[in-house]
Amino acid sequence: MKKTQYAFNLERFMPRKRFEKIVEFAKDKETPFLVLDLSMVQKRYEEIQQFLPFAKIYYSVKANPMDEVILFLHRMGSHFDVASCYELDQLLKLGIPPEKISFGNTIKKEREIAYAYRQGIRVFVTDSPEDLEKIARAAPASRVFFRTYTEGLGSDWPLSRKFGAHTDIVYTMILQARDWGLEPFGLSFHVGSQQRDIGQWDDAISKCRYLFESVASQGIKLKMINLGGGLPANYLEPTLPLSIYASEIHRFLYEDFGDEMPEIWIEPGRALVGDAGIIVTEVVLISRKAKNDLYRWVYLDVGVFGGLIETLGEAIKYPIYFPKKGTAEEIILAGPTCDSIDILYEHHRYTMPHTVTMGDRVYIFTTGAYTQSYSSVNFNGFPPLRGYILNE
Repeated sequence: MKKTQYAFNLERFMPRKRFEKIVEFAKDKETPFLVLDLSMVQKRYEEIQQFLPFAKIYYSVKANPMDEVILFLHRMGSHFDVASCYELDQLLKLGIPPEKISFGNTIKKEREIAYAYRQGIRVFVTDSPEDLEKIARAAPASRVFFRTYTEGLGSDWPLSRKFGAHTDIVYTMILQARDWGLEPFGLSFHVGSQQRDIGQWDDAISKCRYLFESVASQGIKLKMINLGGGLPANYLEPTLPLSIYASEIHRFLYEDFGDEMPEIWIEPGRALVGDAGIIVTEVVLISRKAKNDLYRWVYLDVGVFGGLIETLGEAIKYPIYFPKKGTAEEIILAGPTCDSIDILYEHHRYTMPHTVTMGDRVYIFTTGAYTQSYSSVNFNGFPPLRGYILNE
């Protein structure tokens, strides 16, 4: 087997000077932890505004609920999508007005709907007649939008099956909402997180057009389409640039709605904060399972339960940087807990310099979204992943 030198294209994931600032910022802190660069959040927000100027941005709080991120996006002008009353309380305590918040979870208790309503929330999503009935009782006269079913094909992290309803159910719910004193406001969908097939938006928007026309014949004029999430972050496997996603989505909307474009919402999470984060971790152990094993196992002090749950099934492939020189060797990467599921990458072969030793630091890029918020509270006694803000 021909030996090659380890190489990592750092500039593809972050400007070198920003990375060097993060390394300097992180040098005296105990691993593992997340560092989030707000300047990169600002860059992504402005890009979405530039390429999708007609869309109202509702940041998906679950992607990264750090107070600093929420307040920063609030100053940028963002609206917010919450998935629970706990997220709602956090936003209200930070001074986010309720009229900038949408309750975006289709699975909620009636008392939670009533609580959100008392706090001033007037926009709710639904995807079932049973949930719609709860909204009608607990949040009278509220605006409701209806989540349609999508397959999530082409995405790295599909969100199909659990959410959304087929068009016949949605049609019936829209009529029920009117009869129950709610305002049928619009439709929503989610094509799957880190969606690589832009055509999935075309299919979903076409369903929306069909429903707009169908309920219009019953005297109901829907006013909004929520495009959900799905816009990509910059992981190991490349995607098309945001500008192409945006131009194609605009084309799909125009083909179906022409000059009668409804109000457009979008709920970016990963696309806004993913690229802004780096997890700083440490090599705990390097070993072989047998004398003649081809691959060494490399154990980090962060793993599936420490925030990297999206490595399950090796779905999300994070860029991982070992800042040493040497011959590249293929490895198996795993986390520190005593659970056999805590293996990050066994089939997709990452490489590291042969000179890496225990105690060396490793940098995992594009970890600003769905890491700290996914980390376990006390599994094996490990604390949740700490987070720091770099806002120089």
